[in-house]
Amino acid sequence: MTAPLLEVRDLHVDIPMPHGRLHAVRGVSLSVGVAESVGLVGESGSGKSLTLRALLGLLPRPARIVSGSVLIDGEDVTGLPAKQLHRRLTDTMGMVFQDALTALNPVMRVGDQIAEAPLRKLGKSRSEAKAVAIDLMTEVGIPDPERRYQLYPHELSGGMRQRICIAIALSTKPRLILADEPTTALDVTIQAQVLGVLRRLKQDENVGLLLVSHDLAVVSQTCSRLYVMYAGKVVESGTLLDLITAPKHPYTFSLLRSVPDPGHRVARLLTIHGQPPDLTDAIVGCSFAARCPFAEERCRQEEPVLEPVGSAPGTVIRKSACLRVDTAERWTAMVSEETVGQQ
Repeated sequence: MTAPLLEVRDLHVDIPMPHGRLHAVRGVSLSVGVAESVGLVGESGSGKSLTLRALLGLLPRPARIVSGSVLIDGEDVTGLPAKQLHRRLTDTMGMVFQDALTALNPVMRVGDQIAEAPLRKLGKSRSEAKAVAIDLMTEVGIPDPERRYQLYPHELSGGMRQRICIAIALSTKPRLILADEPTTALDVTIQAQVLGVLRRLKQDENVGLLLVSHDLAVVSQTCSRLYVMYAGKVVESGTLLDLITAPKHPYTFSLLRSVPDPGHRVARLLTIHGQPPDLTDAIVGCSFAARCPFAEERCRQEEPVLEPVGSAPGTVIRKSACLRVDTAERWTAMVSEETVGQQ
């Protein structure tokens, strides 16, 4: 089998705190194939963004990688010297940040920001780098790129700024784009346009995508495979179709039932009650047990392992970390009965 373009194995990220050590990412493993679109989903604080930033050595201080390995094209690059590792990672991957306004230099013209990597890293002349930048601006759908090349970030709309960030990420010719909540600050129409740019890059340029989002609607428009994170761990993974039609973890199930359905009128939205666990404390049992409507006593005592469930031979292996995965088909009925009982 062909090795994945990117593979992360058992990644751990800690953050020293005044009252202890916060275990923000706890053994995350994931992979992205060539030209594949993969989503990393979960609520705020689940460790999604830190996982993404750890891959490019962009963790905010004092967060640090405690253990784990990163493989590119099947080669473990974890042990490379720092400069060589950074070059290898940035040659393969480009990053699109959540807030385009803060990600861009406010006193530098946007065109020059796109041209910076071709100029300094790819050895282009200034005129060549500018030509590359204008081509990239055209590629990500920015009208009149020659004029907009001269503008500063504050002179552009939020959607245009995010397109500039995508162009910057593409400026080193990466094979994989890491996108951290790239549409969060945008209205629905602009969100759709930005996601359309990312989909087109995958189709036309053979660029892969690892998309972080808390929004299932966003990843469902863009990704073919998903990883669901909760409390620093991946709790379920599989194809988009499998996860949205037949989730095998209560957290995934709860996320799906809390999404409004335009086709059904309800008196109130369903929510996930309670709070995520404190990751500075040792977690006993399942980290979702305190919020899970299906938890039983053993869920509070035994830690579930992420393992294959119900995958047909030759298909994408789906995994779940749930002790009650055998009851998944009854969850919908159980919730329906619970809802009817509350009316």
